[in-house]
Amino acid sequence: MSSAAALADNAVLDPQTIIAVGGSSEPWIPRPTARATPRLAAVDPTRLRAPHRDWPTLAALREEVRFKIRLANSEGTRSTASYLIQKMYGWRGYAVSPLSRERSPITIVASDAERALGTISIGFDSSQKLLADQLYGPELDALRARGASLCEFTRLAIDRNERSRDVLAMMFHIAYMYARRFARCTDLLIEVNPRHVRFYRAMLGFEVVGEERACPRVNAPAVLLRLDLAHCEKQIARFGGRRELASTVRSLYPLAFSPAEEDGICGRLRELG
Repeated sequence: MSSAAALADNAVLDPQTIIAVGGSSEPWIPRPTARATPRLAAVDPTRLRAPHRDWPTLAALREEVRFKIRLANSEGTRSTASYLIQKMYGWRGYAVSPLSRERSPITIVASDAERALGTISIGFDSSQKLLADQLYGPELDALRARGASLCEFTRLAIDRNERSRDVLAMMFHIAYMYARRFARCTDLLIEVNPRHVRFYRAMLGFEVVGEERACPRVNAPAVLLRLDLAHCEKQIARFGGRRELASTVRSLYPLAFSPAEEDGICGRLRELG
């Protein structure tokens, strides 16, 4: 069996697969099973429609699948995510701090038949606070005092290739679903290297809320960025799924999922729990 065929079989059989993406960048979403017992918070049932596309046959997957996105909640997928983080952070000369055992963020991984293409982790505010509190405690406390419900995206790594923008946009959108649709967060925080600030401001609508400081976790400078998730929701509703605009609009949102695709993926995430 070829590596592509093995991926196609695994895309169907792997119970942690969220979506597979075909050659036209159209996502295939596994249909929820009758035995599924959702463990995530309820989503507005009026928004849950059928997945955008039926799960295709194995033959179709073998021919068309480009990559898949799945939860990293097994030893194998966690190792894959860790390897990519070490590779991409090491290339920049950053240190890679091990994740605290007291924290258990949700991590997703995008991969093709040969390697990991991207990974991102989603952390939610709690009594332990967020990783960003280590550098930006006063800034985060000010947001909390205004009534914000906070989350953070961490350990983001994208392998550079012709699919990087698609992978980043789709992984970001799935992470957004966890944060906004399920956890009802209002504000998303990320710590980025100063050289990346312009990209996140222009392409996703982040704003700077914390000045440049030295981050000991990666032994590099960092800037704290905030994204109003209500703004993100509006941009997804306006541009999501309109991939034909990706070459004309300076934004990642056209590469995000359409509202119908988002609803199908939320159904899948509820099943995965």
